[in-house]
Amino acid sequence: MQPQLDELIKIKESVERGPSDRATEIQHQKGKLTARERIGLLMDKGSFSEIEPLRRHRASGFGLEDKRPYTDGVVTGWGTVHGRTVFVYAHDFRIFGGALGEAHAQKIHKLMDLAESSGAPLVSLNDGAGARIQEGVTALAGYGGIFRRNTRASGVIPQISVMLGPCAGGAAYSPALTDFVFMVRDTSQMFITGPDVVKAVTGEEITQNGLGGADVHAGTSGVAHFAYDGEEACLEDVRYLLSLLPSNSRELPPTDRSDDPADRPNDALLDIVPADPGQSYDVHAVIEEIVDDGEFFEVHPQWATNLVCALSRLDGQVVGIVANNPGAMAGVLDIEASEKGARFVQWCDAFNIPLVTLVDVPGFLPGVDQEHHGIIRRGAKLLYAYCNATVPRISLVLRKAYGGAYIVMDSRSIGADLSYAWPANEIAVMGAEGAANVIFRREIAAADDPDALRRTKIDAYKSQLMHPYYAAERGLVDDVIDPRETRRVLIRSLAMLAAKHADLPSRKHGNPPQ
Repeated sequence: MQPQLDELIKIKESVERGPSDRATEIQHQKGKLTARERIGLLMDKGSFSEIEPLRRHRASGFGLEDKRPYTDGVVTGWGTVHGRTVFVYAHDFRIFGGALGEAHAQKIHKLMDLAESSGAPLVSLNDGAGARIQEGVTALAGYGGIFRRNTRASGVIPQISVMLGPCAGGAAYSPALTDFVFMVRDTSQMFITGPDVVKAVTGEEITQNGLGGADVHAGTSGVAHFAYDGEEACLEDVRYLLSLLPSNSRELPPTDRSDDPADRPNDALLDIVPADPGQSYDVHAVIEEIVDDGEFFEVHPQWATNLVCALSRLDGQVVGIVANNPGAMAGVLDIEASEKGARFVQWCDAFNIPLVTLVDVPGFLPGVDQEHHGIIRRGAKLLYAYCNATVPRISLVLRKAYGGAYIVMDSRSIGADLSYAWPANEIAVMGAEGAANVIFRREIAAADDPDALRRTKIDAYKSQLMHPYYAAERGLVDDVIDPRETRRVLIRSLAMLAAKHADLPSRKHGNPPQ
């Protein structure tokens, strides 16, 4: 068999090299790595096993019959990340511009089916020019198969899309169906219709990055969860994210022993959070003080910054943290923050990640624009996600919690397992000033000194309905705790809830607000 073996070795070596040295050079000149270089950065060294490297298309016409490269422009296989199995496919832009044809799609379909049946995460490294036009509707059908599998695997295995080049037209919907989208500045773009079409239809002139670049999607549209300056940093964070995730919905997230004492006091919190509810602060500092070693991985850090969503660990256990951020828009809930929080809560619940909610919210953002763009149904998304979540849920009121926003931010009334508050908490229908102006409007208007009477009524409302123990006296807060004990209390509470089991009503699926 030596002649046949020599032929196989020669073919395999050509597959590894790719179409040509010139094609690789052009890829590098664009500031992009090749598909195999990217897989090498993602996977543990030497762990990648490729499937169907010898696949070739069988299409004809438009010169395709004379160009039948191995892999058909996509590298597929599995390996390990931090020792755990992960499936990956990577478009090879050097071959047909990474465009998707029948054989290309079938390779991806097979890999996605293997990932789902094996119960392991799926990572797509996207760098393709969309559907292979020469193959016509067959290419479009290939995308349909990907979308169907994305949807079927949703909430079953983690799905991560890494955008490392262009992604246009229908191809953009697969990343949108996955759990997380990573993008690299300058080299990756996503849009349904490109700048030329936009100009022809609307007359607007815009660049590819201006239309669908990394910062646009990370900070404006919310399509991308993370944006990076280079591929290496991007793929390193993909590895870090995978270290926090379970392999599938039937498993718990991996634990990691921490040297950070579970009973470490949080004295710094007394200085980080001002007692005055009108003063601003950055809730990131609160999260950093509470979690293991001050490390957390924020999701959507550039979008809807008035709400922080992050993955971290408490005593080595992975938790999802949702926190109002008074340092941005006073921490109000608006359309974007509601949608951001809803998706994160829903995702954590799907993958057995307990939720810790840090509450400091003055309410929903008022305004004609918010109302006309559906703050009611958008805010209801966050409400629905919390009400539907069966993982352990702990809420902590840091300062104020007013109106409907208090209810939505995982209050006891919508199913939080435990609810705590710090001693400066104000839980009420609205702030004392607004409440006094409504309740005593006529009395204040008729007074000889309206300002003095208004101050008196505000103080009375605060003392009767907004004192720190009002909610605790009525069982709506389980305990008012010393801020310095926050880490210890959360860790002990999560340990107690570790075996929580809750069943939802028997149904095909719910119908969440859209």
